[in-house]
Amino acid sequence: MTAEELEAGLAAELAADGESVTEALDKWSVRTPMRVFIHYGEHGLDLSYAEAKRATDTIAGNLARAGIRRGDRIAVHCRSAYAAALWMFGIWKAGAVYCPVDPDAIGDLLVEQLDAGQPVLVVTERALVHALEAVRPHLNRLPRLTVHDAVGPRPPHGYPEIAYANFLARAVPPAVTIDPGDVGMIVHTAGVTGRPKAAVLPHRWLASYTLLLRRLTTPEDVVHVDLPLHSIQGAFAGLARAAWAGAGVALWDRFHPVDFWRRVVSAGATGAVLTETMVGWLAGAPELRGERNNPLSTVLMQPLPPTHRAFARRYGIDTVVAGYGQVETGLPIAAVLVGLDPSEATPPSLRRGLAPAAVAKACARLGVPVLDGARIVRKGCLGAPLPFARVAILDEHDRPVPRGVVGHLAIRPHLPGLLVQEYVDDPLSIAEATRNLWFHTGDAAVFDEEDGLLHFVDRVVDRIRIRGENVSAYHIEDLVNQHPDIAVGAVFGVPADREDEDEVVLYAEPEPGRPLDPDELRAWCAQSLPAYMRPAHVRIVARMPRTPNGRVEKYRLRRHFLGLTDRPGPAVRGVPVPTPMPSTRPALAPALSPVRSALPPSLPPGARR
Repeated sequence: MTAEELEAGLAAELAADGESVTEALDKWSVRTPMRVFIHYGEHGLDLSYAEAKRATDTIAGNLARAGIRRGDRIAVHCRSAYAAALWMFGIWKAGAVYCPVDPDAIGDLLVEQLDAGQPVLVVTERALVHALEAVRPHLNRLPRLTVHDAVGPRPPHGYPEIAYANFLARAVPPAVTIDPGDVGMIVHTAGVTGRPKAAVLPHRWLASYTLLLRRLTTPEDVVHVDLPLHSIQGAFAGLARAAWAGAGVALWDRFHPVDFWRRVVSAGATGAVLTETMVGWLAGAPELRGERNNPLSTVLMQPLPPTHRAFARRYGIDTVVAGYGQVETGLPIAAVLVGLDPSEATPPSLRRGLAPAAVAKACARLGVPVLDGARIVRKGCLGAPLPFARVAILDEHDRPVPRGVVGHLAIRPHLPGLLVQEYVDDPLSIAEATRNLWFHTGDAAVFDEEDGLLHFVDRVVDRIRIRGENVSAYHIEDLVNQHPDIAVGAVFGVPADREDEDEVVLYAEPEPGRPLDPDELRAWCAQSLPAYMRPAHVRIVARMPRTPNGRVEKYRLRRHFLGLTDRPGPAVRGVPVPTPMPSTRPALAPALSPVRSALPPSLPPGARR
């Protein structure tokens, strides 16, 4: 097969369900107009595919009336997942760029997210206007503003405003054809090991990211989405893949561990995306009789936790999708884990969607291995590469290393538009990441010598140099987290007095109500860890700084340890350490605590309770 034939075949595979997700949404509005597309659990609203088409057409048409043109950037700054969902599709139908903004961002972080996107319009809600007003004097460009729950009083502001009523009048969407290479969204990276970057992503990235998940989703399925829609897991792995497959979506503003299973059962949800933090919350809940009597059968767990098998058996999860995913690369590596005994699986009366044979067929078409989950006991299993990119493990000179040798995980796509195009205002970072025609993910990984699967080892910057060898912070954390009083431990290295050597630093967050003494923890480490892994420095924190998806922001811990300034740091021994980020801007006044709106967003035509 020639390179041209390979590219043509891969492009056809991506376009088989529709070249863009808006095309798919409109297709299902004709095929199954009355099927519920969105069930918004927060307010008991149901929106059919036909109603969703009318609502998003209306948004797109009124954006065009407001002067929005192809390629313009629109920021969505909403806690309401319902409003964010409709605006996401409406923005794309207008040919504009979806720029989700973290609704919990305040101060300098909010300035960074708005300045990176340079939006011409910000869609927000009453409870968040105060945060936007606090940063208004510090923005490089002042966008227009519209408030989607405009009924009722709201704080005054100095932005030019478009009345939300202007977006509710019926309108015809502009005649926009979306090319796979067009920029579709600007999404901020998680910022676990460094400052978050604004990643510019094309529509083909979205098609590639969702492909495996939508191949495992049918119109009979309902996807439970309670991750925020400024994250790729919530907006794309959840909502967009459901629209592509013609499935339903049970949409919630936030994850709630106590109500999670009640929500799943009431909506008949068959699929979900669970982060490691969410799995931990649900696995730690007291066991109840009849827990398997729920319809949830297919779950994306990313990263794959070591407890995946116990979790699947406890709750009757038939299919667990594991993989490697990040904002820049989408989902280029994956595996599907199956193999539950029938007595442990989803009850037949509640099971919908693909049968096991159909799951295997869909995976075989994409080259995704289907594995017995009982055999995957090693933490960090990622799976095998999908056919859209070449995946390699490289040394420091970008040369491939043998199987069994840890190196830098790198990706080279076979098609344009599969990876991040650029980081906004950060050409040096994108040049460094894409050197030598490889995209360097920043992660260390290894091809297993026996099964040939890829396994995550650590973040490259989290490799600690001790006695001339690279030691994984990930490995040390695994051992430290076995301490019964530690809720979560984070490990990183700092330069030691000796040249080319690092010292281990441990930050530990105790379990609620359990005191944790640094000296006692050092003594425990001396008994439980090899000498070269023992931390030279121990800090106890009341709570770790985390990303919106619950991942510990190690770069903030590192800056805190080194005495560098940053956004508000972790609470050490229960006392918050104020460390404002250095900036050329004047200091921002602290924003008020956000207040959640008790009212639903303005309803599109035809929405019903």
